[in-house]
Amino acid sequence: MIELKNANQFSRMRNAGRIVGETLALMRELAKPGVTTLELDRMAEEYIRAQGAIPAFKGYNGFPATLCTSVNEQVVHGIPGLRCLESGDIISIDCGAVIDGYFGDAAVTLPIGEVSPDLQKLLRVTEESLMLGIAQAKLGNRLYDVSYAVQTHVEANGFSVVRDYVGHGIGRAMHEDPQIPNFGKPGRGPRLEVGMALAIEPMVNMGTYEVQTLKDHWTVVTKDKRPSAHFEHTVAITENGLEILTRC
Repeated sequence: MIELKNANQFSRMRNAGRIVGETLALMRELAKPGVTTLELDRMAEEYIRAQGAIPAFKGYNGFPATLCTSVNEQVVHGIPGLRCLESGDIISIDCGAVIDGYFGDAAVTLPIGEVSPDLQKLLRVTEESLMLGIAQAKLGNRLYDVSYAVQTHVEANGFSVVRDYVGHGIGRAMHEDPQIPNFGKPGRGPRLEVGMALAIEPMVNMGTYEVQTLKDHWTVVTKDKRPSAHFEHTVAITENGLEILTRC
């Protein structure tokens, strides 16, 4: 069941989204060669708590950290640790925060130092697909219009969208209805209405869309070990139109 939010609820979500966006902006500054993913996680937690919010991921179903830090072939849910980032890597950073009972959720994939042209294209196309999907999240459209916009742009550029993990509704819980695949036929799914809050998040692989989970039971990697990128925003469909709550 999809919960429609009112203006007061969106105001609270706007605050959560601001904190997430600011945290990811901080990560853009800090993610450099020689920095460990654990250092990024500690600085993100410190910033979120300093804003009066709580890291949404820490403890969620047992997840041990504030950020998901997924490097190179890691798709999502990478656990921060002692791995040092190196020039040529890419890192997907997924961040969530909760304040006043409402959640924000967003992700970016960042180049570390100088990366190859192929990786630059992967990041560009993935972020473009997110924005194309967001552009379809408007009144009167169907949910899978968003999915179709993501899929067609990704596949036209020679990449693949992950099938096993999807976007989601968000609000008083981090994961609410509806699920938002990054693939599908247009004109299907629930009609988009004022009051919907959606976390749209393309996960795009350079090679096959197939993924697998490592022995830590969290980290998801591409089956062919080729790189993956992940971009996400929380958006609100309001009476005044579409609003991105997690700009960074």
